[in-house]
Amino acid sequence: MLGMLLAALDQTIVSTALPTIVADLGGVNHLSWVVTAYLLAETIMTVLIGKFGDLFGRKKAFLASVLLFLVGSFFSGWADSMLWLIVFRAVQGLGGGGLMVTSSAVIADVVPLRERGKYQGVIGAMFGVATVAGPLLGGLFVDHLSWRWAFYVNIPLGVVVVLVAAFALPAVRGATRPRIDYLGILLIALASTGLTLVTSWGGTEYAWTSPVILGMAAGSVVLLVLFVLVEQRAAEPMLPMRLFRGRVFTVASVLSFVVGFAMLGGITYLPTFLQRVQGASATESGLRMLPLVVGLLVTSLVSGMVISRTGRYKVFPLAGSLVMALGLFLLSTLDAGTGFWVTSGFMVVLGLGLGCCMQVPTIVVQNTSDYEDLGVATSGVSFLRTLGSSFGVAVFGTIFSSRLPATPSVSSYVDAIQTMFLVAAPIGLVAFVVALFLKEVPLRDAARAVAAESSGFSEPGSGSSRQELERVVASLWRRQQADPGPAILARSGVRLSYAQAWLLVQIYRHSADDGDATLQELSSGTAVPPGIFEPTAAQLVDSGHLSEADGHYRFTGLGTDTFARLVGAWRVWLLESLAEEPGDQDFTACVDDLAAQLISNSRNLPTARHAAAPVP
Repeated sequence: MLGMLLAALDQTIVSTALPTIVADLGGVNHLSWVVTAYLLAETIMTVLIGKFGDLFGRKKAFLASVLLFLVGSFFSGWADSMLWLIVFRAVQGLGGGGLMVTSSAVIADVVPLRERGKYQGVIGAMFGVATVAGPLLGGLFVDHLSWRWAFYVNIPLGVVVVLVAAFALPAVRGATRPRIDYLGILLIALASTGLTLVTSWGGTEYAWTSPVILGMAAGSVVLLVLFVLVEQRAAEPMLPMRLFRGRVFTVASVLSFVVGFAMLGGITYLPTFLQRVQGASATESGLRMLPLVVGLLVTSLVSGMVISRTGRYKVFPLAGSLVMALGLFLLSTLDAGTGFWVTSGFMVVLGLGLGCCMQVPTIVVQNTSDYEDLGVATSGVSFLRTLGSSFGVAVFGTIFSSRLPATPSVSSYVDAIQTMFLVAAPIGLVAFVVALFLKEVPLRDAARAVAAESSGFSEPGSGSSRQELERVVASLWRRQQADPGPAILARSGVRLSYAQAWLLVQIYRHSADDGDATLQELSSGTAVPPGIFEPTAAQLVDSGHLSEADGHYRFTGLGTDTFARLVGAWRVWLLESLAEEPGDQDFTACVDDLAAQLISNSRNLPTARHAAAPVP
């Protein structure tokens, strides 16, 4: 949770500090890059880190992300020029992107499947906390310490995260060794940076018709074309082009990009207006941002509950986009005389519109994608939303900066903010047109469960279909009215008590590379004294399912076969309970693969020759 909080916090914490940073370091024309550099680097790393976690282990990937984030934080606070601040914000963004994905992925290593939906929801809620706390904390630091503490504050928290993770997280690698699409990632990174530079420098640093802008624009388009060609041939593409053959994915991706564009683009520059025009302190500007966040939280939570119960989702982006356009237009009327309550009301309107649109693209994609594409489809939508945010900050920043003279006055700030939001208002109408093409199809039970547990703030997808499938299964499993364990045991035909079967599964879960587990290890994982397990373990040894030597228990051949029967029964129960659409063979194949891997792993464990004891 702290790792996710660190990463999400730094998307917004600098917004209230930006006016002071510019006053201290200069470079108002580069204002947007303090945020954009972080977002671009974060976007690229969210694609890479999941693969690195599978290659080297999620613990190492998590720790490396924290250390990278700490280095970027320290030197961002130490920066003595806008250039160095932007450079180290990018370093910080690389660490932040890694933290966002691995914070979610390590849940699979430490939390049983049934509980993962609950923990994933809490992790996702960190986005909401960060959105509220970021501008407020930034303002407090500026008023009472220094803007540099907006970065230094990460260091003590990061040290705590490193220490706890180093001792508490298990070292687990992915089941497969993925092939990383380095060329595709490089091309999209260069193209995204080039296009962001075009939108950021055009009309400010260089004329729109200058050779630099035209050349950079043409080069970025060429890079995008090359990216598409490479993705069509890559063994494991970061964004498979086949996904765009489906109209639903294409529309959801465009909608996600537009919502990201409007959200951070609008939020980033409001504190500057509140401070420079309405005379608010940095802390007050952070507090005055709360109405926007409250509006966003309300509709994102309500829409998730309604979608879960009714299965209808198209109405939310349609209504939300119009409300978002209205909110942006209302904000374009702000001036020095606008009162507190009127400004707050305008912010609430924008927040209500954004909240209606935020989670719908993810729900739709998880509802319509083949399960073998669940991971890349989810991460693709997340990638495009973050990319939209970086473009939004850059474009809004260009409009804002272009209206400010060298010695800006209050009236020039009013003109800049009004122009920015007036230009931004049609974005809501664009989102409405896009949402018109969104096809509404009956929701799977899986998508309903995800919607019910969503906080509206979802972390980036992992890119792993297995992890996304586990997230869906966890959400559904938690909605069961009673513990399904006894029913699964009865279906398996295994003549063990529930306690014996449960302990057999725990021995499998805690078996190390050498294939055994101790009762102390079970105790540390369940907070139950090891002595409680001793009678049941002795029964399994007597029945020939386990062997024991010096307190180390391992499967016998009979124990392995019994475990395989339990997994088979779990597979059948899962397929029946999820009640997916008839003929959805993709889900069945994924569950079969998961069950087969569990059984294969158990049979690959070193086993002891079991005594010829009667089967109970």
